[in-house]
Amino acid sequence: MSRAIGYAAQSAETPLATFHFERRDLRPDDVAIDILYCGVCHSDLHQVRNDWNNTIYPSLPGHEIVGCVTAVGSDVTKFKVGDMAAVGCIVDSCMKCEPCCEGQEQYCSHLPTMTYNGKDRRDDSPTYGGYSDHVVVRDLFVLKLPDGLDPERAAPLLCAGITTWSPLRRWRVGPGSRVAVAGLGGLGHMGVKLAAGLGAEVTVLTTSPSKEKDALALGAHKVLITKDRPAMKQAARSFDLVLDTIPVAHDVQPYMHLLKVHGVHVIVGAIEPLPSVHSMLLVAWQRSLAGSMIGGIAETQELLDFCAAKNILPETETIAIQDINHAFERMERSDVKYRFVIDMASLKQELSAEAAATA
Repeated sequence: MSRAIGYAAQSAETPLATFHFERRDLRPDDVAIDILYCGVCHSDLHQVRNDWNNTIYPSLPGHEIVGCVTAVGSDVTKFKVGDMAAVGCIVDSCMKCEPCCEGQEQYCSHLPTMTYNGKDRRDDSPTYGGYSDHVVVRDLFVLKLPDGLDPERAAPLLCAGITTWSPLRRWRVGPGSRVAVAGLGGLGHMGVKLAAGLGAEVTVLTTSPSKEKDALALGAHKVLITKDRPAMKQAARSFDLVLDTIPVAHDVQPYMHLLKVHGVHVIVGAIEPLPSVHSMLLVAWQRSLAGSMIGGIAETQELLDFCAAKNILPETETIAIQDINHAFERMERSDVKYRFVIDMASLKQELSAEAAATA
């Protein structure tokens, strides 16, 4: 076992604070990673506050991990010490069911093992995430960070990036596609960048005219104000795909009107009940209402390689781990453009201070 330090919540009512724990010894198929940066996802906030009523405490979040390989198990051939590596939302799956065999481990029939708030498949120990100094992960679920991809800004690609990339690839977005991105937050800004990078014509759907400048700067070609009823009516049957990144319950029917025949509205943001949809919006134009969740390991590697080749990176603000509770408060107010990333050097400084105090 190796001693580890991170920031964890002991209950839904307590803030994240220093937490000492142990990581497992290296198995033959494991990779040990010194964590350099970890992205902050809205899911982290939901999980530590038990918004989904399934949190295992202590809760140590973080599933957007970038770091350096420090050791590999005896069976590992893909990684070596010194490699830059990344870990996303899942760290294991059954690897035998139909989704797993198709490279869709996130839909494992026996449920994937989550990077945090999960149970290890072999010894049933709790999984702890990336708000920590190091992590040990099965090699099949570790990704290579391509050369040229800034590690400080790359971390949110492991969740926000792949969450928007997967549906864009699933519905074959490319040159000639017309994509609308609903919402311009952590997910939405990546949807804009990736859809534009794939060659699509991108329109941002927003209720806020003040977001137009930012949307265009991120690569959108147009902005459609959804409160502008004449403009919405004029845009009817215009888009092949609506990428819905809005994180709260909302009526999707106004967006369904924007779809062409065979168009698809994909929900990636809201994880809660939505208002009902009139079926005529679907059947009359053979439209689809769909959902999508992160992506498989191969698909995530494809994303990282694409972003390195196209120089696509999230817009981030780097913070110290000691500021994480304030960052959560700001995130609730949407006071970030567009993702926080924790510099784990701040955690190592804390560890050094603890060592000096006990010397």
